[in-house]
Amino acid sequence: MTISGLRLTAKPPLTLDDYAELARTAVDPDVWDFIQGGAGEERTLASNVQAFDRVRLRPRVLSGVARADASTTVLGRRWAAPLGIAPMAYHTLVRPEGELATVRAAGAAGLPTVVSTFAGRTFEELARAASSPLWLQVYCFRDRATTRRLIERAENAGFEALVLTVDTPRLGRRLRDLRNDFRLPSGIAPVNLPDADYSSPADHGRAEIDPALGWSVVSWLRSVSTLPILLKGIMTAEDAERAVAAGVDGVVVSNHGGRQLDGGQATLEALGEITSSVAGRCPVLVDGGVRRGTDALAALALGADAVLLGRPVLHGLAVDGERGVSQVLDILVEELADALVLTGTASVVDAGPSLLDGSTAPSVRLRAPTPAPAPVAEPRRSSGTGLRKEELHRSVSAPVLDTMNFLNEITGRFPDAVSFAPGRPYEGFFETEDVFTHIRRYLDHLRESGVSDDGIRTAIYQYGPTAGLIRDLIADSLRKDEGIDVPPASIVVTVGAQEAMLLSLRALFARPRDVLLVASPCYVGITGAAELLDIPLREVAEREDGLSIADVEAAVREELAEGRRPRAFYVVPDHSNPSGSTLSAQRRTELLELAARYDLIILEDSPYRLVSDGEQLPTLKSLDRGQHVVHLGSYSKTVFPGARIGFVIADQQVRDDSGATGLLADELAKIKSMVTVNTPPLSQAALAGMLLASDGRISELNTGPAAHYGDALRVTLKQLERRFPGAGRDASGVSWNEPSGGFFLTVRVPFVVDNAALLRSAREFGVIWTPMAYFYPHGGGDHAIRLSFSYLSHSEIEEGIARLARFIESETRRGR
Repeated sequence: MTISGLRLTAKPPLTLDDYAELARTAVDPDVWDFIQGGAGEERTLASNVQAFDRVRLRPRVLSGVARADASTTVLGRRWAAPLGIAPMAYHTLVRPEGELATVRAAGAAGLPTVVSTFAGRTFEELARAASSPLWLQVYCFRDRATTRRLIERAENAGFEALVLTVDTPRLGRRLRDLRNDFRLPSGIAPVNLPDADYSSPADHGRAEIDPALGWSVVSWLRSVSTLPILLKGIMTAEDAERAVAAGVDGVVVSNHGGRQLDGGQATLEALGEITSSVAGRCPVLVDGGVRRGTDALAALALGADAVLLGRPVLHGLAVDGERGVSQVLDILVEELADALVLTGTASVVDAGPSLLDGSTAPSVRLRAPTPAPAPVAEPRRSSGTGLRKEELHRSVSAPVLDTMNFLNEITGRFPDAVSFAPGRPYEGFFETEDVFTHIRRYLDHLRESGVSDDGIRTAIYQYGPTAGLIRDLIADSLRKDEGIDVPPASIVVTVGAQEAMLLSLRALFARPRDVLLVASPCYVGITGAAELLDIPLREVAEREDGLSIADVEAAVREELAEGRRPRAFYVVPDHSNPSGSTLSAQRRTELLELAARYDLIILEDSPYRLVSDGEQLPTLKSLDRGQHVVHLGSYSKTVFPGARIGFVIADQQVRDDSGATGLLADELAKIKSMVTVNTPPLSQAALAGMLLASDGRISELNTGPAAHYGDALRVTLKQLERRFPGAGRDASGVSWNEPSGGFFLTVRVPFVVDNAALLRSAREFGVIWTPMAYFYPHGGGDHAIRLSFSYLSHSEIEEGIARLARFIESETRRGR
């Protein structure tokens, strides 16, 4: 095996230590010593690693944790894991692309990078390459104007925080560099600083870094930048308390990688007392000695919000450039995920001291913060304050709420890519001027119905009834098109189907132990709504041939046995998003029978029926004789996406304590009155005009679009067959399903599909898709992608599948 010119006689590197061994032979000895060396006899350098070596974790069993959530939020930004890249000078020492490769790898992993003052690539090019947060590590120079310009340049480039290094009033005595008389090779320089002689890092540091910094520097930084400020180099509780009093936004527990005071504590040994004294008032990060995922978990257990990784990043970069850094990060994140599951820790926020064997763990000094001396600082400017995301509802940090943001970001960065991501209608069916025709048609309808001009003006310009203006037209259309015969009073017109989901969940889920069952993979809208409302989810995994009703019943029985109430089951029975599967007629009957046996509400969401070719199976609601189905509807796929009109059919009887009865729809309307007040009448008017034009028969209105989407599906399947012919498909590990309609299909691949793979696909091959992992609430779908073909022309599909094939082939080779 060969990695970037290194001939490996052993197996591929599997640990960070493996990468260190390979890196040692990949760089010049003097450079290796500069990277690896510490101060003095390197006792502190060694103790950083040894402190983690002594820690023992306590495994927990039968925890029910199948897949842990490794994501975290720091300074209002979500990180894929509690891990960032520590600032290190001159990445260009080990690779010409230097920090560019590091930043790209970090972005692909969803992790931040702290860029050194002494970076070898410009802030601007790093910002262009970044897809995750960049922070600037600041050395404060004697010439404050130089420091100010450095900060302004980084802030203008889009950097998001400042990390002031506070432990270098003078550089530590680094014996390896002194013995080697280390000089930077020709062409290596800090390109973001003014021209000067930087050949000797030690000499430059002694001459230019301000040795007399005091606490007033925090106030000075506030005067030149609005960015959050963290202090790096905090090693005592007293300094941490003073930092908080000075108004900093975070502290980094660090001994400079053992390169300053030799004989000082290991960072892990200092961590517990610092997190105790900070007591959650600002984020606490830690670096130094992290070499395994279990090390990261130990730091989290002692109260750290995240860890920063230093030398191993340069090892990966030296061995294999960007790919080497990616693999180093992947190893650490994967090890952390394993450790979380094996200790029964559902998420990183659940990590605490109980995970650690008390006989081996550094002590946590639990005490009240002591008064700190008043810092010489001005009052903190309002622009530097704000809400801490940790104090907001936990849902805002939930991965499900962040998935589409990442997808939109990728789409915006690569506008020339062919995108199979958006599940939206083809725009060729819309004419701008038709909007006015539709509204006029509805106004004429009102006039013909006897509504006065004053009444029409009120209907269009005022708020209107909460439950909706056009319920009668929707009920008529449902009767003609779907065989759903319900009174208009049982319908609530909503702002898209998403509001219908939110209202239904809020009304139905009243008890802490009520559980929502979902078919998995599952549309992210329902899981996101459940997250917002603190409703627990239970997944029922689809099989190869779709959803098994026996599996649904087994899940219901298990929840009941655990003392929970399975309140509702969400399902997309027709051409589902994301898998494209359809529930058979027999399974529809079985599901309704199950709902009757267990008094289970079925939340039916079926937006793709009337834009699909051929005869469709009956909706669950049309078959519902016991009022067990709440039907969620949308006109976004069939008629007019921009109108944002959805609806919910809630004809269930609700009885109060006095015995009086009403409809569930009435209760939903009460909730809606506190959420959106009403659905915009102008949007309802445009939609109503389209219903009137088709006499309520949306199926006939969609004859052309349905044929188009059917053709697009067939073209997609044909191109997949062309690029992955049947003869070699089994060997390739590539396969796909063949839906009978809808906008989506699933492609299974032999490698892990994640955001990093998506970024490579967009950047290197010009094709975008959606990871199926987005649609598994508790993990899964790691080897599958969702393709949406609805928005693309046939030529775009052909080109896109060709690009996708090249990406899949490249990734398959990459994983070998």
